[in-house]
Amino acid sequence: MNFLLQNWYLILAALASGGLLLWPLVVSGSQGAAVSPAQAVQLMNREKGILIDVSEPDEFAKSHPVGARNVPLAQLEGHKALPSNKALPLVVVCPTGARAGRAAGMLRKLGYEKAQVLGGGLKAWREANLPVEKTA
Repeated sequence: MNFLLQNWYLILAALASGGLLLWPLVVSGSQGAAVSPAQAVQLMNREKGILIDVSEPDEFAKSHPVGARNVPLAQLEGHKALPSNKALPLVVVCPTGARAGRAAGMLRKLGYEKAQVLGGGLKAWREANLPVEKTA
């Protein structure tokens, strides 16, 4: 007990570092499971899933998955490119996957319960040798 009282700052530092290590697991769990590029293609082919790219228009123009709809994160609510059928699966993508996680959470709050993140973002899509296009 004496040790704990004399070294409380070490224990506090250990607890804080442990919490920081666990934080990514807590955040990813609240956003739902990410889908792989192969799973995304299956959702698109089997369940008429839609790719939603939440990149900014200039990022989208440089490179995006073929067939993706551009809905910038800041304009997500009520955007005309979102499907009216909220039962369709949505696969949300951005260059790295960071914005896509927030966007998927927002979409679920808007009623799109099947909104999922493409794990690894556009980079993973490219690494899976799936087609990308540019709009210029």
